[in-house]
Amino acid sequence: MRIVTLEEHVSFPEMTHLLPAGTLSNTRPSAAAIQMMPKLADIAGERLDSMNESGISMQVLSVENTDVNLLDNNHAPAFASKYNDLLAEKINNYPGRFTAFAHLPMTAPAAAADELERTVKSYGFRGAMIRGLTNGEFLDAPKFAPVLAKAEKLGVPIYIHPGLPPKPVIDAYYSNIGHDTGPFDAIACWGWGWHSETAIHVLRLLVAGIFDVYPELKIIIGHMGEMLPMMWARCNRSFQPGNGGRNQRTLIDTFRQQLYITTSGFFTQPPLQIALDTIGIDNIMLSVDYPFSTNQMGIDFLNNIQLPAEQVAKIAHGNADKLLRLQAS
Repeated sequence: MRIVTLEEHVSFPEMTHLLPAGTLSNTRPSAAAIQMMPKLADIAGERLDSMNESGISMQVLSVENTDVNLLDNNHAPAFASKYNDLLAEKINNYPGRFTAFAHLPMTAPAAAADELERTVKSYGFRGAMIRGLTNGEFLDAPKFAPVLAKAEKLGVPIYIHPGLPPKPVIDAYYSNIGHDTGPFDAIACWGWGWHSETAIHVLRLLVAGIFDVYPELKIIIGHMGEMLPMMWARCNRSFQPGNGGRNQRTLIDTFRQQLYITTSGFFTQPPLQIALDTIGIDNIMLSVDYPFSTNQMGIDFLNNIQLPAEQVAKIAHGNADKLLRLQAS
């Protein structure tokens, strides 16, 4: 069976080295990211071997780090363009195995919209991945309208991936725990904070009316829906049209039409069942979160899904092929 995975990461040291001196002092790369740097930098070596061994047909690659958001609007566009050029070059010889989401200079929204168009038209990239907030702002901020409008016009999705929480959030929620004064990264990021923040991000887009302004816009989120399936009924009651938000449709109607989720990093059946019962089979796509999870973990999870073969195929490749307009080689 054809298998496509969507949240698979890369990071290239040659790009990090181009950042201005002192820039990296403003961010805290996770210990996991540092440990995984050799795997993140690899395309056609261990990564491709692992795909072959596990039976993965195609990975959609995206840049792991948020370095571009450390740059101002004068420097970010050139950095992002160079990153995308390098990514396109590295996957060029493997058209049936790799494609990509664009890395966008979100500190310069108009340039980000242009870069999205350039990468889609020049390289066949399948959309963009945006990592968390940009200088503390969510995508519902009016300044990001050019990016949303361009994605809708091009017919490509935006994948909202978690990023490092803003410092005030880290200080308020994730620091000074017991006797420890520093932040506790597992709560702030992969153990909880990432997921709740991304859920908030999508709910903000809903109540701000963004999905109604751009009714053809498609948003992807990972990690089995970032807690939203569990909160599905309660959130739907809370965010009814006319309850103070700008949304013209219910959460359920909106999300089933415009929101897609991936399984990245979630490899047990109960969360999948909740997602199936809420957002539905046509909006769920397989992802691994490579290299932070192994490809084999994703395949073992897929093989354990107790659904008819045609429904498993939708999760494995059919929904992704349709949304991203992929063709099997």
